[in-house]
This record gives sequence, C-alpha cells and structure tokens, in this order.
Amino acid sequence: MKVLILGAGDLGTEVGLRLTAAGHHVTAWRRRAELLPKSFASASVDLGDDSVEFPVIDPDTELVIFTPAAAERSSGAYTRTYLVAARRILAALDRDHVLHGRFILVSSTAVYGDAAGGWVDENTPVAPPSPSAQILAETESVMSQYPGTPIILRLAGIYGPGRNHLIEQVKSGVARTPSKTFWTNRIHRDDAAAALIHLGTMLHTPEPLYLGVDHEPADLGLLHEFLAHRLNVSIPAIGEREAKRGGDRRLSNARLLASGFSFAFPTFREGYSSVIAGEGIRHP
Repeated sequence: MKVLILGAGDLGTEVGLRLTAAGHHVTAWRRRAELLPKSFASASVDLGDDSVEFPVIDPDTELVIFTPAAAERSSGAYTRTYLVAARRILAALDRDHVLHGRFILVSSTAVYGDAAGGWVDENTPVAPPSPSAQILAETESVMSQYPGTPIILRLAGIYGPGRNHLIEQVKSGVARTPSKTFWTNRIHRDDAAAALIHLGTMLHTPEPLYLGVDHEPADLGLLHEFLAHRLNVSIPAIGEREAKRGGDRRLSNARLLASGFSFAFPTFREGYSSVIAGEGIRHP
C-alpha cells in the first residue's frame, strides 16, 4: 500500500517506520525532510505556506495521514498549521485525483473543553474553550469534506520517549497537586501510532471519529503519587494547578476498542514505567 504522511514529526515518523517495516511504501512531507528516515520517500514541504505549490501526489496513494503540530499555541500558528494546511491538502488531493482512499486527521480532545469531571465520548458535542481549540474544530469540519473515507482521531495528551515534562516537574519538586480530584487523560506515543495504522488498514470501514485515549482517566494527584514513588522523590505538595489545555473530564476509548484495537500501554502505569526505564526514542 502507498501511504502519504503529512507533517511527519515524532508521531508521524513512528507511524511511517512501522508501516515500512510491514512492507508498505511511505512518502513523508515535513519542513525539514533531512530529518526523516532514509527508508521514506520524502520532500521538504511547509504545509501552511500557500505561496508554494505542493509536490505531485502519487495517484495510487491509498492512505493519507495528517499529523500536524503547531510550533506555538498562538491563533496564527494554529491557523497556518491546521486550517490553512488542511485546505491546501484537500486542494492538492483533488488536483492529483487522490480521492478514494482513507484520510486520517490527527486532532485533539481539546475541542471538548471542560466537563466538570464527567464522561466524554464521540457523541459529546464539541465546545472549544479557546481560539486554538476552535481552529481545531474548524479543521475537522474542513477535512470531513474529503470525498473518500475521512477519519478524525482526537488524541488526548501524548506522552512517551523524550516527552518528560511531567516527570521533570515531579522530579524537580515544581509539580503541584490539586486539592480536589482533577481528571486527566493521555495516550502513549506508540499506542497513538498503532491506532493510526489500525484505522488506516483495518478491513471494515472505520467510523468517522474516534477518541485516542488509554483505558484509565487518571486523577492528577494519583498520577503525581505514582511518578513520585517510581522516581523515589517526594510526593508533590498540594497547591494551585498550573494552567492546562485539558479540561476536567474523563474520556472514553470504547469506540476504538470496539474496532478491534488493543493497547500496548493500557494505563499510565505501564506507559510511564516504560518512559522512566528509557525505552524507545523520540524522533527529531
């Protein structure tokens, strides 16, 4: 199968490596193609630069995966990275007659906003709490217009090799635990990559929307306590929680599980144990 990965950073590169290992032909675009593995056909492309025309896309491409990541959280960066890029991608797919395969957009559960600790699934209406989340929701609407099989995978907080922000906060004593339960949700980078491949290659037609999140929403205090024990440091003190993108909510992965997907890291315990052990690498 011929696959095109757009915006191939850490997540997209991991997807591509797994697909090439399985015998698929992977083409990947990113601003600095020299950072991509030599096993990929690659091109240096700034997806959000509408002054430059995209390279020709192989008309036999059966799967397109768009894994955008804005360099900063400003509205301008999000508009360029997500919305402008999405419109340009659809135009290029139409130009090159790549209209009948699967197209997967990696979006974010940030489009839901806060749920006061309640459960959220694919049927929950979006309520973007910020300009960046609103841009994500608009990008999803644009991508849903793809005439083939559009699929949106809304990922919760990605962690994994080289993503050590929370670990370093707990280790350094900077982390603060909320005085009451505050639910957080996440997915290991490797499970996010595996989910993208699963949705792109599964035999039956995927649903148009999935939440990419592990089995267990985690109370932030419990997560802090787990990390502190594993790192052999003091449990973070009670204090004001720093501002986060994620609202207080519990996300369900029932639809993804029902599709036949299984997790390598079903909860934060297995995932963070792997990260602390130094397993895996973060791709440049």
